[in-house]
Amino acid sequence: MRLHRLSITAFGPFGATQEVDFDALSSAGLFLLHGPTGAGKTSVLDAVCFALYGAVPGARQSPGASLRSDHAPADLPTEVQLELTVGGRRLEVTRSPAQPRPKKRGDGFTVEKAQSRLRGYDPERGWQALSKSHQEIGEELTQLIGMSRDQFCQVVLLPQGDFARFLRADAEARGKLLGRLFDTRRFAAVEDRLAELRRGAEAKVTAADERILALAQRTAQAAGPVGAEATPIVARPGEPGLAEAVLEWAAIARSTARERLDIAHAVVTAAEGRQRTARHALDAERERDRLQRRYEETRRRSAALEERRPEHDRCQERLERARTADRVAPALDLREEAERAHRRAADDLDRARAQLPPDLADAGPDQLSELERRFRQELGGLESARRAEARSAEIDEERDRLERESRADDATVRDADAWLAGWDTVHAGLRERIATAQEAATRAEQLAGLLAPARRRLDAACRREALAAEAETAREALAGARERALGAHETWLGLRERRLRDIAAELAAGLVEGAPCTVCGSAEHPAPATEGDGHVDRATEEAALTAHRRAEEARTRAEQALGLVRERHAAAAAEARDAEPSSAAAAAAAAAAAAADAGTEPDPGPSVGELRDLVERLTTEHAGAHRLAAGTHAAREALDAAEREHLKRLELRQEAERRAAARTSRREALDCEQAVLRDELAVVRGESGSVAAYAERLTRRVELLADAAEAVRAEQEADRRRKEADGRLSDAAFRAGFDTPEAAAATLLDASAQRELQHRIDAWQAEAAAVAERRGERDAREAAEQDPAQPAAAQRGFEAAERLLRAASSARAAAEERCAELSRLSHEAADEVRRLGPVRQEYERIARLAGLAAGTSADNERKMRLEAYVLAARLEQVAAAATARLLQMSSGRYTLVHSDARTGGRRAGLGLHVVDAWTGSERDTATLSGGETFFASLALALGLADVVTEEAGGVRLDTLFIDEGFGSLDDQTLDEVLDVLDSLRERDRSVGIVSHVADLRRRIPVRLEVVKERQGSSVRHRLA
Repeated sequence: MRLHRLSITAFGPFGATQEVDFDALSSAGLFLLHGPTGAGKTSVLDAVCFALYGAVPGARQSPGASLRSDHAPADLPTEVQLELTVGGRRLEVTRSPAQPRPKKRGDGFTVEKAQSRLRGYDPERGWQALSKSHQEIGEELTQLIGMSRDQFCQVVLLPQGDFARFLRADAEARGKLLGRLFDTRRFAAVEDRLAELRRGAEAKVTAADERILALAQRTAQAAGPVGAEATPIVARPGEPGLAEAVLEWAAIARSTARERLDIAHAVVTAAEGRQRTARHALDAERERDRLQRRYEETRRRSAALEERRPEHDRCQERLERARTADRVAPALDLREEAERAHRRAADDLDRARAQLPPDLADAGPDQLSELERRFRQELGGLESARRAEARSAEIDEERDRLERESRADDATVRDADAWLAGWDTVHAGLRERIATAQEAATRAEQLAGLLAPARRRLDAACRREALAAEAETAREALAGARERALGAHETWLGLRERRLRDIAAELAAGLVEGAPCTVCGSAEHPAPATEGDGHVDRATEEAALTAHRRAEEARTRAEQALGLVRERHAAAAAEARDAEPSSAAAAAAAAAAAAADAGTEPDPGPSVGELRDLVERLTTEHAGAHRLAAGTHAAREALDAAEREHLKRLELRQEAERRAAARTSRREALDCEQAVLRDELAVVRGESGSVAAYAERLTRRVELLADAAEAVRAEQEADRRRKEADGRLSDAAFRAGFDTPEAAAATLLDASAQRELQHRIDAWQAEAAAVAERRGERDAREAAEQDPAQPAAAQRGFEAAERLLRAASSARAAAEERCAELSRLSHEAADEVRRLGPVRQEYERIARLAGLAAGTSADNERKMRLEAYVLAARLEQVAAAATARLLQMSSGRYTLVHSDARTGGRRAGLGLHVVDAWTGSERDTATLSGGETFFASLALALGLADVVTEEAGGVRLDTLFIDEGFGSLDDQTLDEVLDVLDSLRERDRSVGIVSHVADLRRRIPVRLEVVKERQGSSVRHRLA
């Protein structure tokens, strides 16, 4: 990494913009940054760090501190710009911190956010913007530099005070510094991860032991009194031997439970025998009690049966008389039916006589039939009158129809006359419509001929405007191409001139000892030319020539593109002016030539808006004319339809007049016929309104007479049948043994009553049979002769035996359940113990690794943590790299060595000693004097820079800064230290020394002076 230029504006003590040219300062390899105390020497280094990382070194990044200069005017923003080369890329980074600025409107200030910009230099395209994101710029620079901010501040900005403290610090303080520089957080993370894994494995072991102990507690609960006989478990979760103790205790509990189960089986067997004996005795007592109660019940039923015997006899006798009376029941039913028929016939006769006139109320059936016959004959004589009345109604209907037709024809004639009155006007209007549509069709064709050229001119005008923008873009591209071609040409000429100046050195590089020179021919080369600063080789010149040729080709392509666009633009402008495409090219050439002769731009023609208005107007007129022309066919069809309607109306009026004449003749004939019919009907109707009404009255009289005659005959027939039924009933009652029909009717029972009596008789007989059968049972009779049974006492004995059996069974079931539960829990405990084995082995392995990494294991003899072990290796590399320079600074006296010995009770690993070659002794670095401490810390800082650089991926550090400490050296030591720093130039490095020691200004001619002034500090370059 090499710094080229630094620009500081309103930053720290610098109130205005200050420029630092590191290329000029680095040309001598060693330069001095000096100035009075508080002038801002360290602020220059802070600006470099801020530009790269967006923050100043940690010691000066205090909370609430502002990077803005108090000397700067309010309208001058704080900004730091650094130009550097890193990773083979030339970059420019610009940063501005968050700062107050005056409000654009009103008084007061507003805080402007921090800003960052990154640009990269391309030899062909110049500076190109890369990013404006804080995060992207930070990640890009950190990746290219390969170091964090803390590493950069320790390696590039060498703070001597920090390394002096490093030399005198204890192992813990050294570990913190080295941890920040070498980023050993991953090793500390390994330690933490191992500790976390150990805690996790320990938690798994403890959880497994707790599950085993929980199973042991459940086993104790399941064992009950059995568990009290075993030895209690005293181990705790996590302690060794807990699993074996639980398994042993469970085995003892299972053995005791099995013994108690065998005893429970024997008790249950004895209880089952006693229960069977009590059951047999209970069954015998219950059977004897049942037989005794059955015998007593038989005796009671026999006595009750004898008490009901008289009732049984009465039911038997009543049933027999009712069955005898059933032979009279048909005659009784026939008598009742004849009586009901006679009552119905008498009622019908009364109703029929009530509708007859009073003089016919007592008439017989013959008289009524005679009257009915006469009325029927009169009704038959009315048929011709009915036909005449129907014809009269038809004549009335026909006259109404003729009247309706007359009114319809009158309306038709009036409509035809009204329509025909305006026929001439309608006919003329339709012909005029056809003529207008034909004229519109002609106009539409003319407008269509004008619309197509107008649209082509509008399209040409749109292309003209677009091509004008393309021509402007092409002109700008050509100007840029010309500038780049000129710049590339100048660059190539400059590089070629520089190469020609140093061509002697290039030729000298090809000289071979003893071979003749290609220029002078001499075989001796006493003083070959050497390359000067900024030497240009052949490859660089050829690369510049190639870039120049590519730029020229790009310029030629840009000129050709501009010419093509201009030609297309002129053609489009000519086509927009002239509607004929054939003459557009000639017009474009003529306009371009005329404009070139006159020195002015050619006339662009009408604008896009004017042509668009013309196209829209023509389009509107064409659309209107086309719509009118489209109505030609419709107008012709309307004229044809109107002519057809005219003929139709004339025909309708003539037809209506012919029908009116025919209706007049028909109406006169109907009037004559109607007069004759009315005279005939007037004689027949009499007082009735019509023949139909008179016929209806006669029909009703005929029906009444017929109904009355029939009712008289029906009543006489019903009376005859009633008398016959009375005679038959008397004969049937006498033959059945009854004195009168009424006695037989009183004895008669219906079917349900007879069934009820039969059921009662059958029930008594069935009960008698059952009692007789039960009185013949011998076992019941024998049981009745014995002592009374006592089933309650037998039941109490059986219940006592049953309770003993249930208690024994419950005890056996509990013992079986206990054995099964103990076996299940024992299997679960055994499974948990088997699963615990790999977990405990994993825990022991992780615990050994975690203890070894943490330095607490007995295997770690020096009690070194893993991170400390890695840092010790890095410190050993730093000590070896620092010794190479310390030997030169101390004239071969001092050597830095790493020590991993333990001091006191502290852990070993980060000790640092110095070996004195004069005395041969090894002592702590804290015993060095002030001057010795300075150059020892300087050597340590340079060695650390080498190691960190190598650790960062070998990024080359071409610019270093060393801050203070030179005032503690004598002249000889100072010369030796400067020789060491000057030797860094051998690797093309530049070293900047930050100091206010006056003697250094005499020894180092190239200086950057920081001047402290009232209006703010400023920088001045002092070049040799």
